[in-house]
Amino acid sequence: MVQGTMGYQFQNWATTYSSEPELYFEPTTVEEIRQILELAKQRNKRVKIVGCGHSPSDIACTDDYLIRLNKFNRLLQVDQERKQVTVEAGMVLSDLNEKLDELALALSNIGAVSNVALGGVIGTGTHNTGIQHGILATQIVAMTLMTAAGDIIECSNTVNRELFQATRLHLGSLGVVLNVTIQCVPAFKIHLQQFPKTLTEVLNDLDTHLKASEYFRFFWFPHTDKVTVFYADRTDKPIKTSSSWFWNYAIGYYLLEFLLWISAFFPRLVPWINRLFHWLLYSTKVEQVKRSDKAFNFDCLFKQHVSDWAVPIKQTRAALEQLKDWLDNNPNVRVHFPVEVRFVRADDILLSPCYKQDSCYINIIMYRPYGKEVSRERYWAMYEEIMKRNGGRPHWAKAHSFLRQDFEKTYSAFHKFCSIREELDPSGMFLNNYLEKTFF
Repeated sequence: MVQGTMGYQFQNWATTYSSEPELYFEPTTVEEIRQILELAKQRNKRVKIVGCGHSPSDIACTDDYLIRLNKFNRLLQVDQERKQVTVEAGMVLSDLNEKLDELALALSNIGAVSNVALGGVIGTGTHNTGIQHGILATQIVAMTLMTAAGDIIECSNTVNRELFQATRLHLGSLGVVLNVTIQCVPAFKIHLQQFPKTLTEVLNDLDTHLKASEYFRFFWFPHTDKVTVFYADRTDKPIKTSSSWFWNYAIGYYLLEFLLWISAFFPRLVPWINRLFHWLLYSTKVEQVKRSDKAFNFDCLFKQHVSDWAVPIKQTRAALEQLKDWLDNNPNVRVHFPVEVRFVRADDILLSPCYKQDSCYINIIMYRPYGKEVSRERYWAMYEEIMKRNGGRPHWAKAHSFLRQDFEKTYSAFHKFCSIREELDPSGMFLNNYLEKTFF
């Protein structure tokens, strides 16, 4: 019989959420997972699956049973003709990237962080940028799921299609994802270009930028009109990187954290810091060529609070201008850089923020230098109000204020997902506080 560990404390990467599950498990076989679910049923306990704990919310927190699938990390099958691989859901994306590179394959798009488990990436709607590309789960072509009853179900676009549409953003609410089949592409390199613009210029030429680069995104520096544009495109050019410990770490990490810590006591410094770091690190043109996954990943620096909502792409200008105008008119509210803006293609995944609409993700951040909390309440509240005003949908992994009635208004397929969840988990074994606010 599988044994659980007592006294385990779960804490997410940003150290903003934690819980102390009654029992913690690291199963090594499918049968052990089934035993855990049976034990939970007998003792009337809830079960949560956790990956690497990167989600900046309480989506993985529980006081009952916590399962980490870090030992479910094998590459199971490779179909070179179709360029598809099947892996266990506990595989960390950084390990998958290396295995794919050995096979001369790659994922067509990944997010900023690769120290994340595949099951969590799928379950929370992780995304990157590129209007030709959907959220990362759109690269999934088949999945295997264990339900609360211990049954194993296969789903894909041709088998159990409605379940597949739900499971590709499952929130950990449908069961335990065991295996995932991923559509890959031939390995490729990325030509990265970074150059300065103004927010006005970028918004005026938004359609041009979207067409000019496959993976276009930009940083806006609040309290200024300054923007740094990032183009990323496939290339056959040789690898060319520029890395400087002094600029990347002495300045871009250690000095920034120190100055933001000081600004927690003297908030008037924040606009100056934003301008300074734009000038130091983002005001000149930079070009690099990297392996695709290395190009997509970047350093998220130190601990932070973030919020990331998707608005219909046609609302990009309105949402950003409203946010800028509010900050300009409320000079006592000082906020950190950057506001990161990315673009994602529409899909048919039931709970995807991009469900049936091309979307613009607008991500805001407030750092916690040396663990110091910085006032953000007014900023967060107005940001969410602006996002809601412009038809926004929150990123599922990141803390937000949406409740069931909000999801019902913004997701036309919300009731369909709820019906599937209730059928697969009628007793609510996979619920927690986060999901109760979502579904009840």
